[in-house]
Amino acid sequence: MASSQETHPKAVTESSDNHPGQIQNHSFSAALAALGFDDWFASRGADRLKDGLSAARITEVNRNHFRISDGRREALAECSGRFLFNAEDSVDYPTVGDWVAAQVFDGSTAVIHHVLPRKSLLKRKDPGKAAVFQLIAANIDHALILQSADSDFSLNRLERYLVMVHESGIRPVIVLTKTDLASAEALADIREKTGRLGGQCPFLTVSNRTGEGITVLRETLLPGLTYCLLGSSGVGKTTLLNRLAGEDRFDTGEVREKDGKGRHTTTRRQLVRLEAGSLFIDTPGMRELGNFDTDAGIEGTFDEIASLGGRCRFADCTHVHEAGCAVKEAVEQGRVDAGRYENYLKIRREAAFYAMSVQDRHRRDRVFGKMLKNYKKTMRKK
Repeated sequence: MASSQETHPKAVTESSDNHPGQIQNHSFSAALAALGFDDWFASRGADRLKDGLSAARITEVNRNHFRISDGRREALAECSGRFLFNAEDSVDYPTVGDWVAAQVFDGSTAVIHHVLPRKSLLKRKDPGKAAVFQLIAANIDHALILQSADSDFSLNRLERYLVMVHESGIRPVIVLTKTDLASAEALADIREKTGRLGGQCPFLTVSNRTGEGITVLRETLLPGLTYCLLGSSGVGKTTLLNRLAGEDRFDTGEVREKDGKGRHTTTRRQLVRLEAGSLFIDTPGMRELGNFDTDAGIEGTFDEIASLGGRCRFADCTHVHEAGCAVKEAVEQGRVDAGRYENYLKIRREAAFYAMSVQDRHRRDRVFGKMLKNYKKTMRKK
């Protein structure tokens, strides 16, 4: 993660002539920089940050409103009517971690007029809806993917998280929690399994109970960068965040004596800044990890399969039944893990299915739009 220093926000000098959060000639307050605002956002958001609007970051998403901050003050915010009217899809709406152009009124209420361009957007298929994205968080630099060292460890689930993270252009870090519950042999087996994932994904081990590995993890975190915690319910995300913060700032469930598992308590996504300056987004546990529109994510996660695909006899090889398939040959020879190959095919089939659902929804939307347009023409003639 040391390479992330390239994206560390540049030091800035605060101008007393500028309204807090207001951008003028690409200068911005140190308070904004502490929340992750840098020259990338300043240059791409300048056209939206004018006419009395200032930059703020969404730190919490609730059902009917957002909490935003410019590093000095917080306010409860709602989207403007024009914003809601122009939003065409779920990805157009703000989510935690977003930078927005907002109009702040009395210091405690605000209206969001624009979402600034995003460096990254973490999203998944909305559970129960075949063709809609659910936003998780935006502008994340690193995703800490937590897996517990007990019986809950799942290589297939880990690969699904990696697909999601790679698709979003976020650097993944695998963090194995609850290492105090596993034997040395079990930990070695997990290390061997995760070693099959390929790539250069960092792998860290921690124990929230004993504190082992916490200092090592804390020392890798950089001020001004945004990290998110991903993992199943009860894997220890919030407890780890408390450990990194050095205090019990967030509620956690009690740990059961028989299996050492904690009850999941995070119910909403929120962004917090630790004393050392790194920013964290805690997320509720996700039971379903459906993905679609994930070609880059699948290729980044199953990079050895993607590399072998270029050696297949047919350019459009599906790696399922074709003769001369380099991927199938590698699986048969044991050069590619059979379980990893099966998970690759399963995730790809799901992505294709959901993509078809998206196309069908867009087709129905076009038909409805055309019908509405014809109706309006008919009414004007009357």
